[in-house]
Amino acid sequence: MNQTPISVPDLLDQLESHYGPQKAGWPTDPYLFLVWWHCGYPASDAACGKGWTALNAEIGTDIEKILAATPAALAKALKPGGMVPELRAMRLKEIAARVKDEFGGDLRAGLVGPVEQARKLLKKFPNIADPGADRILLFGEIAPLPAVPSNCPHVLVRIRSGQERENYGVTYREAQEAIAAEVPAKLAARMRAFLLLKRHGQELCKRTKPKCEQCPVSAECEYFAGKKRGRASRVRG
Repeated sequence: MNQTPISVPDLLDQLESHYGPQKAGWPTDPYLFLVWWHCGYPASDAACGKGWTALNAEIGTDIEKILAATPAALAKALKPGGMVPELRAMRLKEIAARVKDEFGGDLRAGLVGPVEQARKLLKKFPNIADPGADRILLFGEIAPLPAVPSNCPHVLVRIRSGQERENYGVTYREAQEAIAAEVPAKLAARMRAFLLLKRHGQELCKRTKPKCEQCPVSAECEYFAGKKRGRASRVRG
């Protein structure tokens, strides 16, 4: 293992050189993100995007339109996004009703204030845990949190330390701490980090069967170095 792992800024620069600048492919308004997130299952950019497109075409995403729609019509609109459309339709009605009743229809305004309070409010919505809450607050331009992509927190830890940790929560916190320590606490900088790590985790640094031979940062990656040492050891054996 290298004595000094690659810095987060250097890593991000190399990833951006490979992938180019990244843009969010989801709505950044907090309420609309919650709707988008439930447009697909299992949730992914592709699945949520399909459900989002169909929902907008058939019903719309406004609070009143979702509340006025029948559960059957909502489920039909959400079906292109994947499994359990009936359950996701119920979730959308729950979200719309809560935003209307508890936040006067303006979720963003209800999240202004202490970050911990905003995070707790978001985690009361279905299927939103710490990673989702941090993502909403960052991309909603409410707080420059060191958000980490929920489906690939391993990327930063694996590259710098060689292996993700014993459980998801520990891995997520370690990645978050690295971003907090080395990426300026500014919205644009933290969004850039999130998007580049997400792209790399989805495209090459996959959780299983990572494509290390194609990786633009393999020379700096402790995980790849460990794989090479393992191969060398087997050859000698």
